[in-house]
Amino acid sequence: MPKPKWTFLLSGGGTGGHVYPAIALADAIRERMPDTVIRFAGAPDRIEWKAVPKAGYEISPVWISGLQRRFTLSNLLVPVKLLVSLFQSLLIIRRLRPHAVICTGGYVSGPVGFMAAVLGVPLFLQEQNGYPGVTTRLLARFARKIYLGFDGADEWLRQHKGKLFLSGNPTRKEIVVSIEAEPDAMPYGMDPEKRTLLVLGGSGGAKAINDSVWAQLERIHDKMGVQILWQCGPAYYDKLSAQLDKERWPHVHLTAFIDDMAAAYKAADVVFARAGAGTCTELLIAAKPSILMPSPHVAGNHQFHNAADMVGLGVSIMLEDDEGPIVLADFLSDIFTEKGRMEAMIAAAKKAAKPKAALNIATDILNTTFTLHPTTGGNA
Repeated sequence: MPKPKWTFLLSGGGTGGHVYPAIALADAIRERMPDTVIRFAGAPDRIEWKAVPKAGYEISPVWISGLQRRFTLSNLLVPVKLLVSLFQSLLIIRRLRPHAVICTGGYVSGPVGFMAAVLGVPLFLQEQNGYPGVTTRLLARFARKIYLGFDGADEWLRQHKGKLFLSGNPTRKEIVVSIEAEPDAMPYGMDPEKRTLLVLGGSGGAKAINDSVWAQLERIHDKMGVQILWQCGPAYYDKLSAQLDKERWPHVHLTAFIDDMAAAYKAADVVFARAGAGTCTELLIAAKPSILMPSPHVAGNHQFHNAADMVGLGVSIMLEDDEGPIVLADFLSDIFTEKGRMEAMIAAAKKAAKPKAALNIATDILNTTFTLHPTTGGNA
């Protein structure tokens, strides 16, 4: 009689910061064991519903959402959604019968992880941020192992110390390869001889980042001679494009989106960005000194803790929204002019980077799962 295939259920959603690490882990598991059965659970109205099938995996629906910070009618449905999501998670796990469940955060991980624990299915968690999300904190007691993206996260999970492993954040292999590859050419016709500041506002842009660059533009562009690749976001592009005289600012390259992030990282000497876990992870892999402006609007103030960890590693400088228009150029000048500063930041990033995080976590999950299911057999 043939042995049953190894089966894993992954859950992480709501934002790309939870979904893409889960996909990276799925890819790594499949790289180790190509015939493994991998399924996802996610919310039909969130990013995972499109991102997961696009990556080549099947996904089952779980009806869940979090509480809004202000009173809305949708908040009245949260208890109902929670009960339904628990029942759906129960059905998914009973039908799939996974050897393990892997949760990477977001509201959908809550019911899926909890039902895995109730049914005795080994549970593994991966936390991307320096301050663990509420789902990770609630599920930690049930988990076999918890893989941390940042060292600072262990402070908030001290009671689970024996389960904690500093792994770095999983990043899809093709992204790591493209970042580490030699650059073909400077993007947007930029001057390879000039120092370059890469400005990242995220997919939607960030007003505080745009305001900071605009306020300090003359000093950065004219006095410091730095060219700027400025991803401002679609909501801000038309206004900034109308304000930006190309003859006056010939070395400012404004764009709503950046399609080839690897090329942008390679072109950059310093990066000015928000402090999402994915961005911080990519900055380490790309070995880029950075000035981080954590968003104050993120639940749990995750970005502040991420930025603080990056500062602690010696790879970043942190400033707040209201400081940017005043001190951005000063911070940038410090990186460029202080003897050995940039080199030290680059070396610290290379030391802290964990480009093989996805493969290392996947291997450990597989080996741990094999020991829990010895009769099924396996070797990673």
